[in-house]
Amino acid sequence: MIMLALMTAPYVGALILNSASGRQYDLRAAAAIGLGILFAFTGIGHFVQTELMAMMLPEHVPGRVPLVYLTGVVEFVIAAGFFLPQHRQLAGWAAAAALVLFFPANVYAAINQVPMGGHAWGAVYLLVRAPLQIIILFWVYWFTIRQPGKALHADAPRAARR
Repeated sequence: MIMLALMTAPYVGALILNSASGRQYDLRAAAAIGLGILFAFTGIGHFVQTELMAMMLPEHVPGRVPLVYLTGVVEFVIAAGFFLPQHRQLAGWAAAAALVLFFPANVYAAINQVPMGGHAWGAVYLLVRAPLQIIILFWVYWFTIRQPGKALHADAPRAARR
C-alpha cells in the first residue's frame, strides 16, 4: 500500500489542485513524479536492507550483494529520469524492463519465504505482488511511455495517425 500511495499521491494532489484552484497542472508530469518517488523509495531499500534483498536471489547467483547495490543504483537512475521531463519516456521503458526483469526475484523470495517485505507469506504473497506489478507497469506505460493522442492500432483511421 505504501508503494501505491507514493506512486499516486502527486497525481491525486494535482487532480485536487486542478479542481480546487481552476488551474491545469500537468497530470502526466505529476504521475511521472510519483513514479520517481516510488523508484527512489525502492532504490533506498537496496542500501538499507541489502542482506535481506540479497537473500531474494538464489544462492548460485554470483555477487548477490554487489548485484543488490547495482540494482539500487539502477532504480535511482530510473527515478531521476522520471523527474526530468526530457527523459521520462526513456525512464518509463527502463522501469518497465526493470519491473519485468526483477519480478523473478520476488517469485523466488516468495517460494523460499524470505523474511522481508511480505515474502515470508510464501506463494500467497504473489497474489498481492503480481497485481501490484501490473498496476505499476500500467501506470508507467500510461503516463510515461504512451504518446497521448496517438492511435493504438495500425488500422486506425489515417487522420488519427497524423
